[in-house]
Amino acid sequence: MLIIKTHHDVPSKLDNGRPIRIFVISPVVPNYPQAKFPAVVCFSEIYQVTGPVERFAGQIASHGYIVACPSTYHEFEGPEPIAYDTEGTDRGNRYKIEKTVAAYDDDATLSVDLLISLPNCNGRIAATGMCLGGHLAFRAAFDPRVLSSVCFFATDIHSATLGKGKEDDSLERVRKGDMTGKGELVVKDTHVPRAGRNLIRTTLEDANIPCSFLEVQAQHAFIRDESSKGRWDAALTRSLFTFMMEVFERTVGRDLGPRIDKGEKVEHVC
Repeated sequence: MLIIKTHHDVPSKLDNGRPIRIFVISPVVPNYPQAKFPAVVCFSEIYQVTGPVERFAGQIASHGYIVACPSTYHEFEGPEPIAYDTEGTDRGNRYKIEKTVAAYDDDATLSVDLLISLPNCNGRIAATGMCLGGHLAFRAAFDPRVLSSVCFFATDIHSATLGKGKEDDSLERVRKGDMTGKGELVVKDTHVPRAGRNLIRTTLEDANIPCSFLEVQAQHAFIRDESSKGRWDAALTRSLFTFMMEVFERTVGRDLGPRIDKGEKVEHVC
C-alpha cells in the first residue's frame, strides 16, 4: 500500500509542559477515503525516531497498519533523531535512566490515545519496538487496548533497571496478572545472559501469557540498516518481520470479537 507521513504534537503531563511529538505513518488506498485500519505503536531505540526506525515503521504501514512512533526523550530535547555516534549513544543511555518509568508509560498511553482518536483507525492496537523500545513495547501490553506486542532485543526487562533509579516493575506486574491475553514475541538480545532470558520466559509462562519466545543467533541491533557497526542482518530481519506481521495479522488485523478462554488444554499428539 501507499503511505503518507505526518506528526502530532501532543500535550504531556510533564511539569515543563513540553509536548511529545508522535510521528504517524498511515496506509492510503486511493478512492477509499473512509477506509479504516488497525494500528501499531512503534517504540524506538535510545536514539529516538531515526531513519532506520522510520523505514521499519513505514514497512509496517505499507501492510495496512497506522503506525505511531513517539519521540521518547521529549522531556530533554526536541524530536530530532540522536546521532548513532559515541556522544549520541552516551546521551541516549543517560536519558534512559533519567526518565521515570511513569513517564515512559504516559508516552505509551498518549500514543494509543492518539491512534484511537484518528478517523482512519479501527481501534485495534498492537505494539513493537527494538532495544529500549522493545522493553517499552513489552510494557505497552499492560494497556488492555494493546492486543499484542512484538519485542525485538528488549533491554533491561530481566534486570528491572529501566528508568530513573534503575528500578522498574515490568516482570513484577506480569506476576501480578497485569498482562493477559497477549501475543508476545521476544527476540534474543545478546545483552541479556541466559539466566535473564530464562527468567523472562519463565515469568511469562508461569503467568499463563500466550508467548512465542524466539531466540536467534544475531547481535544487538541486528535490524538496524544504518550505522549498525557491522551487526545488520538483512535476511534475518526480513524473516522476523514476516513473523511479526503474522502476529499482527492474527491478533489485530481482523476483528475476532472478545477473547474467551475456555480453559481447554492443548492435546499434544502426533
